[in-house]
Amino acid sequence: MINEIQAKGNDNRWWQPNCEKCFGLCCVALPFGKSSEFAEDKEGGKPCKNLRGDYRCGIHDKLRTNGFKGCTVFECFGAGQKVSQFTFKGVSWQDNEAVAKDMFKVFPIMQQLHEMLYYLEEALQLHAAKEIRQELEAVFQKTSRLTELEPQELMDLNIPETRVIVNALLVKASELLRQKIITEKSERSKERKKKKGSDLIGANLRNQDLRGESFRGAWLIAADLRKADLRYVDFIGADLRDADIRGADLRNSIFLTQVQLNAAKGDKDTKIPSALIQPAHWTY
Repeated sequence: MINEIQAKGNDNRWWQPNCEKCFGLCCVALPFGKSSEFAEDKEGGKPCKNLRGDYRCGIHDKLRTNGFKGCTVFECFGAGQKVSQFTFKGVSWQDNEAVAKDMFKVFPIMQQLHEMLYYLEEALQLHAAKEIRQELEAVFQKTSRLTELEPQELMDLNIPETRVIVNALLVKASELLRQKIITEKSERSKERKKKKGSDLIGANLRNQDLRGESFRGAWLIAADLRKADLRYVDFIGADLRDADIRGADLRNSIFLTQVQLNAAKGDKDTKIPSALIQPAHWTY
């Protein structure tokens, strides 16, 4: 069996949001529409009614009960404080209308760059991906330098082009990690083909051995994954909203984020990667 240890930047959590150093950008720059995720409509560039003067959310500990569940499953990967304190050098959107306009445009761009860096950093720590480590390091450094550009340069970036380059390496890293599991399960190849696919909304995958599967970009909304073995599974971009992972084993899964866990339904028996934490709203 693979002896792979996952560590998502445990010693350097630059990707973890620091609201004390951010000007509440996710609460202002981004739009949202009234739905099961949000209690009302909000235009991009307009402060949420719950945003306080100190840039903190007035209902942070009651978002779910107040109809703002969508806020609990958004991840800026540290882009908020980077844009606030580095790109715009501590000048708030409240201080200058021109700054506000550019800041709101730059924030989602920085968020995408930080997201790519987050995944690249994890890939760099995978022993199984050592043969492409030099490529990963080079792309990580190049992407990191992009986050240091001036506002206008950031707005002029071709983000899709960068994503193509990064994604190709992440796919390689994922395949290198999962190939041993896939080989061990080769006799179940037909079963794997049935499970592969992006539309798994409400799928019954309870108690199944899904080790080494790729759920990249899969819709696992409300899927039943109770007590499923999800070790070494690639979760990049998977939609886990209301997925039932009670009792499931997600240890050593890759490219899994905290917000994906926040969106799912777990319990005290759900085993998760050591770098992530069990959401407070899970049942215990």
